[in-house]
Amino acid sequence: MATIDLDLLQGTLDLLVLKALQWGPRHGYATASWIRETTDQRLQIEEGALYTSLHRMEKRGWLEAEWGLSENNRKAKYYQLTTAGRKQLRSKTAVWTEYASAVFKVLETV
Repeated sequence: MATIDLDLLQGTLDLLVLKALQWGPRHGYATASWIRETTDQRLQIEEGALYTSLHRMEKRGWLEAEWGLSENNRKAKYYQLTTAGRKQLRSKTAVWTEYASAVFKVLETV
């Protein structure tokens, strides 16, 4: 299946990143890889957009970060959800699910 080139809205990207971090800390590349693999290669997150999202959410207090070593023994910044980030994940998931449901209802009309 061809890769779908999507212009992700900021809020959607933030939701995807929050979801990727739900199970524990990840560095940026691992976060983008998880999203790509989970969507069967349909969503390819550009590095610039990813790091803008990570830094924005860190400033908002949704994420915290610390330096560590990656699987390749390279220095990497690992991000993890804060309590506020977990709350945002729940809230944004509910809103996005409701929005998507409404859009699907429109698309399914004959």
